[in-house]
Amino acid sequence: MLWDSLFTLVGFAFVIKGADLLVEGAGTLAKKLSVSDLVIGLTIVSFGTSLPEFAVNIFASIKGNTDIAIGNILGSNIANILLILGISGMIYPLVVTKGTVWKEIPLSLLAAVLLGILANDILIDGAAKSVLSRTDGLVLLSFFIIFLYYSFSISRRVEQPADLFPEKKHSIKKISYMIFSGLLALIFGGKFVVDGAVELATALGISQSTIGLTIVAVGTSLPELATSALAAYKKNPEIAIGNVVGSNIFNIFFILGISSLIRPLGFGAKSNLYIGVLILSSIILLIFMFTGKKHKLDRWEAGLFLAIYAAYICVIILF
Repeated sequence: MLWDSLFTLVGFAFVIKGADLLVEGAGTLAKKLSVSDLVIGLTIVSFGTSLPEFAVNIFASIKGNTDIAIGNILGSNIANILLILGISGMIYPLVVTKGTVWKEIPLSLLAAVLLGILANDILIDGAAKSVLSRTDGLVLLSFFIIFLYYSFSISRRVEQPADLFPEKKHSIKKISYMIFSGLLALIFGGKFVVDGAVELATALGISQSTIGLTIVAVGTSLPELATSALAAYKKNPEIAIGNVVGSNIFNIFFILGISSLIRPLGFGAKSNLYIGVLILSSIILLIFMFTGKKHKLDRWEAGLFLAIYAAYICVIILF
């Protein structure tokens, strides 16, 4: 079991470092090619914080470990709201714009509800089993394209600081090395995490779904935690909460969409509990935007998020 844990931890280290190298390399190359900060932020950086989830899910889907693939995304999205926003909100109260409150947060809620509908063939159609099929994957990817179009359309109305992504003096050779090394680290790291998680679940006598919802989910959410916590510390709450909401939308629409195209993902009845937790968390986040000071996540609300997350983890482990 010690080796399985070590294998998983090494995988996380590779995945996170790989994501960091790939984002810096791609971002630097984009700046050299005169791509705007705005486009870099909406594509490379947004994708970068979700690369760990993406790498793990690709390998989990290829290997047929659907419980890890599903648990990783559901667990990551729940952790993003309850754990990461909880920690960030305790560091500094998160005040957000009207657009985030009325558009991005409801869109993340819509993503969770849509997943609940698509993953419940038994309840809705009376099918023999519930599967997120390749057709469902195409539906999710269609919503992702709409989300990208929306992001680019509103970005034209938002001015970005000129030094948001300062140009770094890297040679083309070094940039190529960073991108190639980042991709290799993601590939090997994703494989290590999935293999280690499967062996760890077997050694502990617990389900792959439980490992996916807890250890794998929190591990792949570390980039979001670092980004949001640092943004809160620097008193930039819009980035702190926008990073989490955007990641949740990205995880469901894009990563689950791609995962189900690779291999249809079977959903058990227990998955509905975690989809329900995700939907409820998203609703509570939306409600908190209208309690106390409008459009603000206060420290007591952030503390409540952390308490709910602790209770959720206890339920997963005990039941």
